[in-house]
Amino acid sequence: MKTNILWFLYGVGLIIFVSSCSKDKTKPVTTNTNTLGLYEYGVDSGKRAFIPVSKIGTQTVNYYSVFDTGSSGMTIDAHGIIPDAMITTTGISFTGDSTTVNGITIIAGQYTLSYGNKTGLTKEYGYLAYAPLTIGDANGSMSSKRVPIFLYYKVVDVTTGNTETVNHALDIFGVGPGSSYANSSIVSPLIYFNNSASVVSGFKLAVLPRNMFSSSGTYVSKLLTVGLSSADVTSNGFIMHPLTYGSVGGYSANIPATITYSNQTISANVLFDTGTPLFSTIENKLALMSTGPLPASTQVTVTTNMGFTYTYTTTTATNLTQVENPNVTGDYRTIFGIDFFMNNEYLTDYMHHQIGLKNN
Repeated sequence: MKTNILWFLYGVGLIIFVSSCSKDKTKPVTTNTNTLGLYEYGVDSGKRAFIPVSKIGTQTVNYYSVFDTGSSGMTIDAHGIIPDAMITTTGISFTGDSTTVNGITIIAGQYTLSYGNKTGLTKEYGYLAYAPLTIGDANGSMSSKRVPIFLYYKVVDVTTGNTETVNHALDIFGVGPGSSYANSSIVSPLIYFNNSASVVSGFKLAVLPRNMFSSSGTYVSKLLTVGLSSADVTSNGFIMHPLTYGSVGGYSANIPATITYSNQTISANVLFDTGTPLFSTIENKLALMSTGPLPASTQVTVTTNMGFTYTYTTTTATNLTQVENPNVTGDYRTIFGIDFFMNNEYLTDYMHHQIGLKNN
């Protein structure tokens, strides 16, 4: 499997608005209900699920994007997508309100998307764009005629000040239920792969088999179902969680819950995030400023406001969990990373603004 990814990017949820210019919010769709495979890549020091991107605009490509339930919107590096002569250290060079190149329409006006928190922050610099998109590969694919994307030209590690030199190092396929804080037009690409009136707009993610993660990347078929049946959201065993709407970012994927660990119980807003590859993080405002990792053999129980319960035990290699004080991180969400998805099924219903969770 060929990929260039910042493996240990921590927490892909904070998206910060910098400047704006947007138009064209039409949503044509051209696909049927389908299932796709994902690639499971990584070892105990960090795991990811990747979705192949095989065509963007008129360009046939071979890129792999992080499948990310913790953010909304697809980001992709402009290198290899548009001519290199258009890309500078300060932006993408063109005149007018927009330009179309290689079937990709780029809108004037730069944005910055930030991933992480105060303890580690990475920024993408780029533009709102629209393009035909094909996801999947020779094992199975789906196409849509026009999808909003964030086309970035530069990635900077704010902590070190270094600029990422590996092209496509931070391609993200954000499938969260809301919209980007940078521009409300940037939403989950899967919304644009709607089907018919009999199918609910959304997706279902099967359990990610733990034994299929590998250092070379393993294709696992039928992990992702695009489009939901009415049974998925009513009678297939998922516990549904209505989402809260915010004036910025739209519907939030954060779910109210209580968390019990080490003889204490706290209230939390919980994000279940495939984009967090290693540590889950419990934010406890009463914790010491740098509590650190929970010891191995610590039992953690999560109970959501709708009665879904998830219990796990930390080890030295799996279910790694750390406790932080939000006054340090600047992030009040408790984030459960990719280990959660190795034991539970997950769905997002875009039409009715809800997330479904199911023990497996």
